[in-house]
Amino acid sequence: MARFDNAVARPAAKKMDTNGDAFLADTLRMAGLAAEHKAFDIRAYDVRGLTLIADSFVVCSTSSEPQLKAVHNAVMEGMKEEGVRPLYTEGSLQGGWKVLDYGTVILHIFREEPRAFYDIDSLWSDAPRIPLEDDGGSPAGESAGGAP
Repeated sequence: MARFDNAVARPAAKKMDTNGDAFLADTLRMAGLAAEHKAFDIRAYDVRGLTLIADSFVVCSTSSEPQLKAVHNAVMEGMKEEGVRPLYTEGSLQGGWKVLDYGTVILHIFREEPRAFYDIDSLWSDAPRIPLEDDGGSPAGESAGGAP
C-alpha cells in the first residue's frame, strides 16, 4: 500500500542548487546503504534533462523477500538519520519491488525476477550512469571484466 509522509524533514536535495549536483550525495548514500545490506547490480542514472520527476534513479536487486525488506529498512533508517524522509513509497515485499521517492532521487529495489520483467535499466539506457564505488574500485553493478 502506498503512503504519503507529510513529516518530511527536508527534501533529498534542493532543485534550485546552483551547482546542480546536490542530489549526488543522496544518490551515493542510498546506493551505499543498499550495498551494505548485500543488494547487488546497483546502478545509478543521472536523469536530469530526461525527466522532470527526479534528478537520479538508483536501481538495485535483492535475492529474497527478507533481503528486500532489509535493504528497504536500511535505506529508510540511514536517510532518516540524515534528516531525509521519502515523499512517497510504493510497491510490496510480496510483489518483489519497492520504490522510495525522495524528491530528486528515486530508489528502486527489486527482486531479480521483477527487475528483469520491468527492465527499468533499458528504459533509462540513454541516461548517463553515475559511477558507484564498491570494494573493488569498479562501478557497482559491474563485474571485474567491466560488463554493464
